[in-house]
Amino acid sequence: MSALELKVPPVAVVLVFGVAMWLVSVNVPSLAIGSPWRIVVAAALAGAGLVISMIAVVAFRKARTTVNPTRPGTTSALVTSGVYGLSRNPMYVGILLALTGWAVFLSHTLVFAFLPAYVAYMNRFQISPEERALSVNFGSEFVAYKQSVRRWL
Repeated sequence: MSALELKVPPVAVVLVFGVAMWLVSVNVPSLAIGSPWRIVVAAALAGAGLVISMIAVVAFRKARTTVNPTRPGTTSALVTSGVYGLSRNPMYVGILLALTGWAVFLSHTLVFAFLPAYVAYMNRFQISPEERALSVNFGSEFVAYKQSVRRWL
């Protein structure tokens, strides 16, 4: 299983999850749910997710460190302020919010099961390897950060 670590870019993971959610929603119509507010709620969640992710990317750019999640060993700075003071992985939190918005838009009971699956996948194959690399690169500084800021929220 470790062969998947850091191999699939998170953007590709999101696309796979998003398409899978859509396929379930169109192929199992009996579990669809309706809500008059779904478009507004979906847009708000997805919009908030995109804003959080973009703020996180801007913080990396300001610190002049890589945003490439498949090469955490090339990280040149540990970003711990701003949104990184609330979550060690605000980009992934933003993606989760966007996927939640997509689930609300699709309004199908089964698609919500993809959300914890996304978190589990990211924890195992993306975040854990990233954190191992950051521990090597930043040692006690990363350990202290890891103890003071939660992985997700």
